[in-house]
Amino acid sequence: MPLTGPTALDLPAVSPLPEETEAYFKLCEDKLGLVPNVLRAYAFDIEKLTTFTALYNDLMLGNSGLSKLEREMIAVVVSSVNRCWYCQVAHGAAVRELSGDPALGEAMVMNYRAADLDPRTRAMLDFTVKVTEASSTIEEPDRQALRDHGFTDRDIWDIASVAGFFAMSNRMASAVAMAPNPEYHGTAR
Repeated sequence: MPLTGPTALDLPAVSPLPEETEAYFKLCEDKLGLVPNVLRAYAFDIEKLTTFTALYNDLMLGNSGLSKLEREMIAVVVSSVNRCWYCQVAHGAAVRELSGDPALGEAMVMNYRAADLDPRTRAMLDFTVKVTEASSTIEEPDRQALRDHGFTDRDIWDIASVAGFFAMSNRMASAVAMAPNPEYHGTAR
């Protein structure tokens, strides 16, 4: 069945959208040039959309010792491990744009270990992979390795939070065949 909306499910957006949601979508259009399909996908239930965007905005845009680029790199590496098409495309574009380095965005999507990363970033992404693949095996030496690279305990919390959020988002996006916005493919190339 071909996609007619942002997912393979027949869940039309609330119509009309509430004023606050319309304003948020307009802000996305103004800032990003598009409304991300993940937001359109959640628009069938405004409470779910509001909950999703509140958590996303807190983790990805809120106060943190991690830069926006570092958080996007975490998002892409988790999405790469989970093979989430939507998030690899969308957040790979964000890494390209924030870093100004198209090759870095590609490496994050395909194999971050191939990228020319400083030891601190490599440690953060190695921890991210462990959170994604085998979080129950994380022990104090794993956290200490991050501290040894200058991460605070709050930073460790944020790394784990971003990784956990994208693990959930990846599963949702893959399960409903969420389609990335076509515009992402050409971003920052």
